[in-house]
Amino acid sequence: MLRRFLRSAADYFRRTDKILWLLTLTASAYGLLLIASQQRSGNVNFLGTQAAAVFIGYAAAALISAVDYNCITRLWWLFAGFSLFLTILVFFIGIKITGTDDVGWISLPLGMTFQPSELTKIAFIITFSKHLEVLDQHGRLKSFFGVISLLLHALLPVGLIHLQGDDGAALVFALMFIIMSFAAGVQLRYFAVLGAAAAAVMPLLWMKIMNSDQKNRLMVLFGTDDKAFSTYGWQQYQGKVSIASGGIFGKGLFSGPRVAADVVPYQENDFIFTVAGEELGFIGCAAIILLFVLILLRVLKNASRTAELSGRIICTGFFALVGTQAVINLGMVLGLLPVVGVTLPFFSSGGTSAACLYLGIGLVQSVYMHQNSTLSGHVRAELSRTTQGSVFAAM
Repeated sequence: MLRRFLRSAADYFRRTDKILWLLTLTASAYGLLLIASQQRSGNVNFLGTQAAAVFIGYAAAALISAVDYNCITRLWWLFAGFSLFLTILVFFIGIKITGTDDVGWISLPLGMTFQPSELTKIAFIITFSKHLEVLDQHGRLKSFFGVISLLLHALLPVGLIHLQGDDGAALVFALMFIIMSFAAGVQLRYFAVLGAAAAAVMPLLWMKIMNSDQKNRLMVLFGTDDKAFSTYGWQQYQGKVSIASGGIFGKGLFSGPRVAADVVPYQENDFIFTVAGEELGFIGCAAIILLFVLILLRVLKNASRTAELSGRIICTGFFALVGTQAVINLGMVLGLLPVVGVTLPFFSSGGTSAACLYLGIGLVQSVYMHQNSTLSGHVRAELSRTTQGSVFAAM
């Protein structure tokens, strides 16, 4: 029995995208090292939680990848209903985590917490890819009402997450919607109209929607006075100092004095990149960026090899999720974008985020593993239609 199991496991891994597994696990291992170094400054066991989340996420990803992604997208209603239920549940029993501005977590036994918005991102990839596929099959992908239905689909999670106070996650959802729609073939004129509408409501957004804290976080990017650096710009300023202090090669892993002193607030989370900057220098920072580039290119390669639109959009959705979060997070840390509470995928401490990212990896692996069967199905269907046509012509 053991031999049969090992044979099955070996056969499974032969069929998976081993390069993608290697890249993502390397990124997670790198992140665990940075978290281990950072937690010298406190008594919270971020490392244990993160390692457990990666293990659970990897196991779940392996199970998901073994299932044909077409079977998964056919159950879109289940994922949509469950994620919507959890998102709405936050409004009734949600809690606020120290260091955050939103009430977006649900308390679990043993002192654990769960952030539904992270799972909703994966559910959105499934449901939105199915939505795009159905519109394409009915020839409505480029119609006005088809695009409006896509917009309404995206506005539901964006609006609910915004009401919870997590505008960073809401921004990620919005960017995922744009990238996935563009990749599916939605015409550029619709994006131009959407961009013009967004620009038109900016004054209203500034005056009526954004609170003083959000305005200050944006304005501090353009401020040069000491007061700005000591208030809303404090975290970004100290983060940049930590990165600059590392030089080319850094002060050595587990040897950064600013990391040990916990100078940068919540460095284990949104500002984990500063740990790499101080302790591993420019080389360590470049390695993180290179890992993201390789992961994203690999996901796009899988998308390009897939015959079905839904498979391509699943890969594109995960590309959008990881890519937008990485760009926003690095922009925050380097002082190019305001702090909006977006984590660095695979690196930042956060059990829900780490586990759910691997659910996304499982979807991409499913597309990779089952693309041949899907393509074969298309070929068989085409051959069947050609044969039937030949028979009718002969008659």
